[in-house]
Amino acid sequence: MKNLTKKYQINASSEEVYKALTDPSLIEKWSGQPAEMDIKPGGKFSLWGGSIHGINKEISKNKITQDWQEKNWEKSSKVTFNIREENDTTYLELIHDEIPEDSFNSIDNGWDEYYLGPLKKMLESET
Repeated sequence: MKNLTKKYQINASSEEVYKALTDPSLIEKWSGQPAEMDIKPGGKFSLWGGSIHGINKEISKNKITQDWQEKNWEKSSKVTFNIREENDTTYLELIHDEIPEDSFNSIDNGWDEYYLGPLKKMLESET
């Protein structure tokens, strides 16, 4: 198992970043794929039409922790989003732990290409 940490600087409020991570209609807007999100501890989520699914463990405006699983994984990994705003800029730290070795490169690239990269682009094009 491998771990990954990525940091993003997004020119949007922390409230906008939080909503883009948790509101299914916004997730569908930046991902272009079906999304379901039950925003409460123990609530389930499904992204990319179920290719990624899991359970929200902790949900707050500053931190989201999820058990995260791809369809072909035997067990879930752990994803944490730390959200901090400073001077109208949001600093988003992604920590993804317990990634299966054979999925690491696609997960590493996927965060930038399909998840947080498009989320950042959507939010910054709206400001």
